[in-house]
Amino acid sequence: MTTLLKFIHLAAIALWSGGLIVLPFLFWQRGAQTEGTELDRLHRITRMVYVELTSPAAFVAIASGTALIFLQATFVEWFSLKMVLVGIMAMLHVVAGLVLHDVFLPDGRFSRASLIVLSVAYVVVIVAIIWIVLAKPHIDSNLLAPHLFEPGGLGRWLHHSFGETRIPTP
Repeated sequence: MTTLLKFIHLAAIALWSGGLIVLPFLFWQRGAQTEGTELDRLHRITRMVYVELTSPAAFVAIASGTALIFLQATFVEWFSLKMVLVGIMAMLHVVAGLVLHDVFLPDGRFSRASLIVLSVAYVVVIVAIIWIVLAKPHIDSNLLAPHLFEPGGLGRWLHHSFGETRIPTP
């Protein structure tokens, strides 16, 4: 079961990552197309990549990854860093959806600088996730937050960071 789930997880990650990497190039092609059937065709292809390929792959990758967490009991510091990077990747996925919405408006544009920034952001996050998973670096959480992982540590940290958050009673 775990092997099949890992295969599904890796295939979904490959589709998700590939879709995110190709989307900025599709957005950038909007600059050359201002109207007509070619613009409509580009819009349909871009929407298909985002809505029908990349988004379902993201969902399957996250769902299968979550299941693998519980099947393999992976609770180490490098894995926490990986999860932060996956969260960033998910936020960048949302950015692609917002760009998709705006770039195909009548006055929508996607500059060369936007192409470079978004492409680099996707590649850096994807490569960082791959590196973390393959290298599994030792990260000493005691150096970062020494008391956070003690029983009640999160509550103490929240209280110290945000103060008392009780709702006053009438």
